Amino acid sequence: MTDPNKHYLLIINGKSAGNPELREAVAAQRKAGVAITVRATWEGGDAADFAADAEALGATHVVACGGDGTVNEVVNGLMRLPHDHRPPLGIVPLGSANDFATSVGLPLEPGPALQAAVSLAAAPIDVIRMTAEANGEQSISYYVNMTTGGFGAEITSSTPKTLKRMLGGGAYSLMGALKAWRHRSYRGTLHWADSEQAASLLLLALGNGRQSGGGQVLAPRARLDDGRLDVLLVKDFRSVLELPALLGELQHFPPDGRYVRYFTASQLTVTTRPDDDPWPLTLDGEAKRYERFTAEVVPLALQVLLPEGCALLSANERH
Repeated sequence: MTDPNKHYLLIINGKSAGNPELREAVAAQRKAGVAITVRATWEGGDAADFAADAEALGATHVVACGGDGTVNEVVNGLMRLPHDHRPPLGIVPLGSANDFATSVGLPLEPGPALQAAVSLAAAPIDVIRMTAEANGEQSISYYVNMTTGGFGAEITSSTPKTLKRMLGGGAYSLMGALKAWRHRSYRGTLHWADSEQAASLLLLALGNGRQSGGGQVLAPRARLDDGRLDVLLVKDFRSVLELPALLGELQHFPPDGRYVRYFTASQLTVTTRPDDDPWPLTLDGEAKRYERFTAEVVPLALQVLLPEGCALLSANERH
């Protein structure tokens, strides 16, 4: 039985607006009595604007229909609203990677995913605030899944969109294999809690969620509601002969390995020197370059429609 007090705003990536399965799913839900308003994006920023206008449109829930980038933009729009006025967020995954939806256990087909969005209960999760500087300008943005820096970000930003559509998550693995032949590291000084470390890193991952880049698990112990960032540092190596040892450490994510370091923090800052290259970063699939950035947990800032028993919630942690 549908709840007449619920009104769902579907924010659809314009490239997926003609998806026949999504159209059928929307028609079926409307026939069942679910109140649905649809908005499709035309250009960058539209999804965030639609989400920020959700209350004015009478929506009690917002559903992001697209890939990780669309989800990210919708999250940024919702974060413009006061905490008590942010509608719960649902997700219908329509992208090439769909890392967040996959990791939390949401259905990946439009029909079941929309059914989940209109029937699941909401759970509070943390949101990560990213304050970054590039060319003397500061920006603030938010994400719910993961930021990757260095090698991992280059893979995402250099994967052609046509290849993403053809291969799905496999496109990221293919680009990763190609990059490995001529990898490069990025230098910076990391600050967190009472610690500071100057490092030359192949990869940096700051996880609220667990995976990025089309299924690469970089923060295996992350929880969405624990008030902590899961931080993965992968140090540079000098010879291909060291690669097996590095890959071996990535199977276990040690707290202070020779090549791999894994820990948690509520906030982490990376700064570069004037002669250092800016860091390539991806925030939930969106590529940027920054000279300085700080990732900080905003505890329980957003309600998200998640499956019962979702493994990324602390209440469902297995001991």
